Amino acid sequence: MMRRIAFFDVDETLLAEKSMISFWHHWTAQLAEEGRTPGALRTAGADRETLNRAYFTHFAGVHRVVLQESARRWYAQYRRGRRAYLPDTLHRLHRHRSDGDEIALVTGSGRLLVQPVADDLGAHHVLATEQVSDVTGRLTGEVTRSMIGEAKREAMTALLRRLGVRAQDCYAYGDHSTDLSMLNAVGHPVVVGDDPVLTAHGLAHDWQFLSRTPGPRLAPAEVMRVG
Repeated sequence: MMRRIAFFDVDETLLAEKSMISFWHHWTAQLAEEGRTPGALRTAGADRETLNRAYFTHFAGVHRVVLQESARRWYAQYRRGRRAYLPDTLHRLHRHRSDGDEIALVTGSGRLLVQPVADDLGAHHVLATEQVSDVTGRLTGEVTRSMIGEAKREAMTALLRRLGVRAQDCYAYGDHSTDLSMLNAVGHPVVVGDDPVLTAHGLAHDWQFLSRTPGPRLAPAEVMRVG
């Protein structure tokens, strides 16, 4: 059987919310319970990569295991939300899995944060922002590279080359203008939502479109039945 990969952005493509912001609320609530005050989170006034790098500085000194455990608790709570996912995209993911395609999550969010999502959805690959840790396992606050924009395309291309998979046979799903290079990297791009840049490009190139209407996390059998 022909080997294919379906690449999915995570935030506002599979999840209805931004995972980094949703996790931040969970994390700061945890700090408050411990009597600690978190620093102010920067959310505007700079490009996405700068904001992405600034976000991870807040975890300097935290052990990787602590962040992993907190991420697992966050996602266990998040997945119960009635408007936590985008069912149309989730339906596509389950379709790809039933067809034997491999699933890859491609996200600017941190790998430690989205690994529970990947495990839950049965993703085979996670291409995410990697946080740097020291020899003791404590995070330094730095990242190797923010998985945003062109970095997504390069990571996808490297994975395809390593596995010997043809890009023209693969699918990609994204919602933001920074996902354009990611979508252009495969033969079957799909726009999620109505970002003006992606909409214009998608209409001009006859791409597929999916709704960003949020809903609950349905089991695979339920998703397939609804679809």
